[in-house]
Amino acid sequence: MTDGPTIVIVEDDGDIRTQLAAYLESEGFHAVGLDGGTSLTRHLRAGPSPDLIVLDWMLPGEDGLSICRRLRESGGPPIVMLTAKDEDIDRVLGLEMGADDYVSKPFNPRVLLARIRAVLRRGQASATGTVDAEPETLTVADLVVDLSARRVTTGEPAADIPLTSAEYDLLHCFVTRPQRVLSRDQLLDWTRGRTADAFDRTIDVQVSRLRHKLDASGSSVASLLKTVRNAGYILAASVRRAP
Repeated sequence: MTDGPTIVIVEDDGDIRTQLAAYLESEGFHAVGLDGGTSLTRHLRAGPSPDLIVLDWMLPGEDGLSICRRLRESGGPPIVMLTAKDEDIDRVLGLEMGADDYVSKPFNPRVLLARIRAVLRRGQASATGTVDAEPETLTVADLVVDLSARRVTTGEPAADIPLTSAEYDLLHCFVTRPQRVLSRDQLLDWTRGRTADAFDRTIDVQVSRLRHKLDASGSSVASLLKTVRNAGYILAASVRRAP
C-alpha cells in the first residue's frame, strides 16, 4: 500500500475499475475499487474517509447522481464523476448534485489524473490555509471570506456557508477581482486551468449554483454577482481588506 492519498473508484465495469486502480497506484495513490453504492456505503462506514471518490454516473441500483447528492448533503469527500453522457445538460446535473469535477467517457487516464490532482490541491489548500501573499480576510457587503482558511461566513453571529471547493474557487475569483468583467474563459482557466474542455459552458452552472448558495444563506452578495451579456460576469461591489 502506498502512503499517497486514498482514491475510491466506484465503477461497475470490472475491467475499467481494475485498470484505473492500477494506474492510480502507479502514480502514487492508494486506490480502492468498489462496484456500486452499497459497497461504497459499507466502505465509508468502516472508515477512514477517502481523500476523493471517482464516481461513475451509470451504476446498477442507486445511480451516481443520487450517490453524489447524498454524499454532498452529508459533507462527504470530493467527487469526480465519470460519465458517458457528454451533453451540457448532463454536465449541469452532475455539478448541481455537488460533483467537484467530471470526466466524460471514453477518457484518457492522464486527463482524469489531472482532474483528481486539481481537486485534491484545492482541498489541501483548504486544510492547510495555503495562500500566496494574500490578505487573510476580505469583506464584501455582508460576506466575509477568510482566504487563509477558505472559509466563507455571513450574518451576525457569523454563520458558515458550506461551499464545495469548486464554488469557493469561483467566489475567490470574484472577490479578488471585484468590479471587473470576468469572461467565462478566464473563470474556467482560473478555476480549472488546463484541464478545462474547449467551449466548456458549465461555468454558467457553477455561477448559478454559487448564487443559490449565497441567496439561501441570506447574503445580499448573490444579487451582486451580475451577468454581463455576451461578456461574462462581474461582482458589482467593492471589497474591503481586513486591517
